[in-house]
Amino acid sequence: MKSVSLKDDVSWRAPSDLFNKNCKQMKYPKIRELKEAVISLFSAPYTTQFPKEPHKPYEGFRGKPVVNNEKCVGCLTCSNVCPPYAITVQDDKDRGIRTITRDYGKCIFCGLCERYCITDEGVKLSDEIYDLSVFDRNTEETIEKQEKELLLCENCHAIITTKEHLQFLHKKLGPKAYVNTVGLNVFNQNIKPDGREETKTRIIDDLQRKDTFNILCPNCLHKIQLKNLLPDE
Repeated sequence: MKSVSLKDDVSWRAPSDLFNKNCKQMKYPKIRELKEAVISLFSAPYTTQFPKEPHKPYEGFRGKPVVNNEKCVGCLTCSNVCPPYAITVQDDKDRGIRTITRDYGKCIFCGLCERYCITDEGVKLSDEIYDLSVFDRNTEETIEKQEKELLLCENCHAIITTKEHLQFLHKKLGPKAYVNTVGLNVFNQNIKPDGREETKTRIIDDLQRKDTFNILCPNCLHKIQLKNLLPDE
């Protein structure tokens, strides 16, 4: 077996050789850092004069989520994706109202409510409204409430969704929306001929096939299909 001396071994280097090699490698980064230091010395400061002067963020800055009540349909998507649970919902069946509460004291400005909004215009993060610091978090500046009219089942009074949500889906689906009886019934309510009596039927005893033309929840519609459309065993 051939022996290898230290002089022939390229992996071995004297301490002086390693020092000279490291100095050459550190030469160029040091020059770059010196260049940045000189440029920063003669440049204007990057920070703003806030609070003496109002700060203007760049475009796309994630500030306060601003809600457009006309475009928001109350579908609960934003409350489902909100990480700190800053958006809460309460449904009142007696009044037929859904109350959406947004607590900006808990908001982390993540932008998920804007990202997953089904209408793409229901909520937008403002790049102008961002200073929400207050001493009392339970004020109108940090807590906003919004109300939407609910759509209830005419048989069991279960909550289906909001009327604006169903109207949005009907418009979004186009002709395909007529396949769903609930959407068709809501659409028919908006088309009421003048001078004619109400043609809506009432649910008297048990669910019948004629009741499919009423506004019913999926569970009640399922019961009608099992009872009247499937053959008796």
